Amino acid sequence: MMNDAWAQELEEVLLEEIEDEVRSEDNAQLIVFNDDFNTFDWVIESFIDICNHTFEQAEQLSLIVHFKGKATVKTGAFSVVKPMKDNLIDRGISAVIEK
Repeated sequence: MMNDAWAQELEEVLLEEIEDEVRSEDNAQLIVFNDDFNTFDWVIESFIDICNHTFEQAEQLSLIVHFKGKATVKTGAFSVVKPMKDNLIDRGISAVIEK
């Protein structure tokens, strides 16, 4: 049988691991890369439809992607940004998730 101190220490370690996992879950970044195929209008429309950006946000992000080569277009929980990444890829837009 475990002694109480060891059990308490194990519980603290497990709780810390869970907290770290939750924190990293909230730090997922959806990054879009520039390409020579998609038009500004298509990328803007996609950012509005998929990422729920306003027209102004989508337009600014598309310009950042174009001139800088990439941009973080959304941050949040992995479970939220993963479907967005998949939908952008389905539209032919190059996107990845980084933590």
